[in-house]
Amino acid sequence: MGKTRQHYNDEFKLQTVKYIQEQTKTIPQIAEELNIPEGTLQQWMTRHRKFENEPLLTPETLREKERKIESQAKEIAGLQEEIEILKKAMHIFSKEKN
Repeated sequence: MGKTRQHYNDEFKLQTVKYIQEQTKTIPQIAEELNIPEGTLQQWMTRHRKFENEPLLTPETLREKERKIESQAKEIAGLQEEIEILKKAMHIFSKEKN
């Protein structure tokens, strides 16, 4: 005989979707953890997902984030260079004069 189908109430489904959104795990990992088929979780995500705390990723937002990361990387490189210059200056000025 086949397996009996599990039935879950809406509250459980909503809590599970919220749990999925809060995790860094993948849906297959969570499906295995909860012993619920991956397809079922995907359906629940489609029906019950809320985007309150979840940023929407669009190509524009991704490009903006990439630009911001590049800008921050340049700033970090500049600050690191300044730190090295200041270290050398401190070394030079901290030597005792004869």
